[in-house]
Amino acid sequence: MSNSTEIRLLTAADSALLQSVAEDVFDDALDPTAAAAFLADERHHLAVAVADGVIVGFVSAVHYLHPDKPAPELWINEVGVAPSHQGQGLARKLMDAILAEGRRLGCSVAWVLTHRSNTAAMRLYASSGGVEADEDAVMFEFEL
Repeated sequence: MSNSTEIRLLTAADSALLQSVAEDVFDDALDPTAAAAFLADERHHLAVAVADGVIVGFVSAVHYLHPDKPAPELWINEVGVAPSHQGQGLARKLMDAILAEGRRLGCSVAWVLTHRSNTAAMRLYASSGGVEADEDAVMFEFEL
């Protein structure tokens, strides 16, 4: 990892930074309108790793409320690191940053889903203090 790599949480004022992203960090090309809307929403969070002015990694998350829970929860949606920066502990630093933000927001728990076959994600989440749920989870998707 470059000595100039910085981990930061983006705000609405940082949307221009999303114009410089390394290849294969996000699944698809960023839509400037959607990115600006994401950053403008106070419940959406994006921690990024910036090396030499280019985003080389990110974690996205959403904190949300339940009508029957006393504190918000943090759902970690996705983690991505450019292939050129993988294996250097960058994803762990990004996880630490987003978990710290969840604590700052008063979240009672953070959670993430992954495929058991995704060994890199399994190692990352365990090394970040995550504990596997007692039961296997099943995710359903709905075309809308």
